[in-house]
Amino acid sequence: MTGPGKMRFLITSSMSWAGCTVGMIMLGLLTGTVARAADAQTRTTTTAEARADDHAVKLHAQFQKEAAAGHVDLLFLGDSITGRMRGTAVWNKYYAPLKAANFGIDGDRTQNLLWRLQNGELDGIQPKVAVLLIGTNNGESSEDVALGVKAILDEIRHRTPKTKTLLLAIFPLFEKDGSWRKKNEQTNKIIATYADGKDVVFLDIGDKFLAPDGTILKDLLPDLLHPSEKGYAVWAEAIKNTLKAML
Repeated sequence: MTGPGKMRFLITSSMSWAGCTVGMIMLGLLTGTVARAADAQTRTTTTAEARADDHAVKLHAQFQKEAAAGHVDLLFLGDSITGRMRGTAVWNKYYAPLKAANFGIDGDRTQNLLWRLQNGELDGIQPKVAVLLIGTNNGESSEDVALGVKAILDEIRHRTPKTKTLLLAIFPLFEKDGSWRKKNEQTNKIIATYADGKDVVFLDIGDKFLAPDGTILKDLLPDLLHPSEKGYAVWAEAIKNTLKAML
């Protein structure tokens, strides 16, 4: 081919090649952006994050003092589901006699609890058993929340290597077909694989709070999330034998 026809062919080919190259570059940039975003989301659940609200700050300071005083054989770690058991009749009956401490804070996510453990709440104590229930406040994917739980398990092992952990499945919440409950159920399937039956024992007691059709028993979880006094009693009875064996 010669003349203008050849020139048009060369220009068209060059433009096609250039367009393809630009497209490949853009695809690469987009893929990199998505990968970085996904990686950043994963890091959110596993990167320690302090809370600045007064409630969390005051409780953290209180827990630091309790840890510094020592004499903790049984340690409960978690969010409001755990924290609201502190001081109840159930707590006084089942756990106070066991030299127990309750380090649960309303609203905590995996990254917040991880920060607390890295900043004084395990200093001065070597609990025989830690009861861990965390993750329901995390909005990330099941896989990412599970990674956050694993980071906490690793932190406990690193700081108090003699401590056994009773890892509880995230409790059921809200509607039986709701997306949040389904996400937590998937998280539970993943974190169950972290247990070795010795240093980490996994226990799912979620069915104790449910009717046969999967709806939540409102006398146990009145707001479809937090246990009532009766709900805490059900929880205590459900883990009693496992806890006794671990202690």
